Amino acid sequence: MSEKPRVAAVQMATGPNVNANLIEVERLIRDGAEGGAGLVVLPENFAFMGRREHDLIGHGEADGDGPLQTFLSKMATRYGVWLVGGTIPLTAAVPDRVRAACLVYNAQGERVARYDKIHLFDVNLPGADEHYEESATIEPGVETVVIDSPFGRLGILVCYDLRFPEMARRMQDSDVEVLAMPAAFTAMTGKAHWEVLVRARAIENLAYVIAAAQGGYHLSGRETHGHSMIVDPWGTVLAEIPRGTGCICCPIDRGLQDSIRRTFPTLRHRRLKCR
Repeated sequence: MSEKPRVAAVQMATGPNVNANLIEVERLIRDGAEGGAGLVVLPENFAFMGRREHDLIGHGEADGDGPLQTFLSKMATRYGVWLVGGTIPLTAAVPDRVRAACLVYNAQGERVARYDKIHLFDVNLPGADEHYEESATIEPGVETVVIDSPFGRLGILVCYDLRFPEMARRMQDSDVEVLAMPAAFTAMTGKAHWEVLVRARAIENLAYVIAAAQGGYHLSGRETHGHSMIVDPWGTVLAEIPRGTGCICCPIDRGLQDSIRRTFPTLRHRRLKCR
């Protein structure tokens, strides 16, 4: 591409009203498209965050058929963007569970990828009265996803996946160049680890990272960290939004990435590989 493609990350504080959330999502996708973005990444759980984790089950859709999938396809077509659809709940093989699925649509509204979140957030936060057990609601995926796109070889991580560097390293076997990462980091873990982990994944893999996060207070009482950011292969934060709702947009320079990978060839120097 002669011009540098522009990419965007959406941030919001999703609640339990799906229709209200989708109105806000469309506004933010439109902001990204009007800013020239050809790729827009939505945060994890962009359409629904209920009072209880188990409430997600009631919004599960069959793969290929459902209002949230239709919405994502229409948004991609309407605004002429590639859309990384955060996560939506798709039916699972295990009863009373869903898959946390990140669906990617091209600018014609065609689904071109599905990634099911692999690493589930089952933790007790140290020094805080916060407990999370995603495995009680979500069935984990098993496969990483890297696809061709106009923005480079595009790989998907979701939230807790960020803490597992071997996952992004595995994607290097598929020549990943851009990592899209929907997330909903807690306020506590985000303050301690979010920026350093996002920048580390960019630096280690000489890749662009587009990290779209939830950021604010939710009716469940949960607080998410926000700080959505777009980071270049050298670890430089190109754009960031601290808290609240918004959309950040900036160009990515594939020429710069090629130059860094050529002159600082850490990926070629690898001696140990993930199996």
